[in-house]
Amino acid sequence: MRRPFARSWTGVLATTAAAAALPLASPVPASADSVIIGGKPVEVAASPWVVAVSSRDRFGGTRSGQFCGGVVIGPTTVLTAGHCMSKDVLGVPPEDVKDLKVIAGRGDLRTSEGKEISVAGVRVNPEYDAHTNSGDAAALTLAEPLPEGYVLPMAREGDPAYEPRTRADVYGWGDTTGAGDYAPTLHAAQVQVLPDTVCERAYPGSTDGTYKTKTMLCAGEEEGGRDACQGDSGGPLVAQGRLIGLVSWGSGCGRAGSPGVYTRISGLPRELLALP
Repeated sequence: MRRPFARSWTGVLATTAAAAALPLASPVPASADSVIIGGKPVEVAASPWVVAVSSRDRFGGTRSGQFCGGVVIGPTTVLTAGHCMSKDVLGVPPEDVKDLKVIAGRGDLRTSEGKEISVAGVRVNPEYDAHTNSGDAAALTLAEPLPEGYVLPMAREGDPAYEPRTRADVYGWGDTTGAGDYAPTLHAAQVQVLPDTVCERAYPGSTDGTYKTKTMLCAGEEEGGRDACQGDSGGPLVAQGRLIGLVSWGSGCGRAGSPGVYTRISGLPRELLALP
């Protein structure tokens, strides 16, 4: 999966045995002008809803223990990728990670800026299928609330933000080149929502996963270049000021013909999102 450290590219790859990478094809270098692949640094103050999911015990302290991204959808609720909470990534069940935290307001992971909040509970989407990657989401309950201004609205079913060719931004601290160069500072890349048929052709069913239109969203650039990558898993895809996806999986990073696959927010169960 992409991005727990990677997508299947999953997000940032950990250096300990517990930090095994999610299944993904070998990445290839992206073009020099591409952001996360093909992205650029951004100020976290302008996007306070982007948070880092962290465990120094499992992933070391160099980058504040960051291993996945997340997004604030309620004062005490953060969404991330379901695979980020798997034993494959953590090495143990999430309840056994005693220092699991969400870091808000810290753009540079080498600093002590912002706030580290303990995770009081983890709910992996009961509909998550690790074989197809369908429903790749988990909700983290925080031990203390974040300000209302940190909350990003979610796009519901039928929202025009999901329309193909809509411009969207993906955020994360993951690999910026496809060659294991993990960013210490928050990056963002502008991509476009692609027609489902593009990802249906790219991922008809393999060890990487199977594209499912109801629960997944296709985004990137058909010619390659801008994309999420390892270490970005669980990070937000934002269009028209609303959350439309979570970094989930793909084949490599920034490859032509292999767009990023995101968890479609409108395809998640209402109970997971704590919607009224």
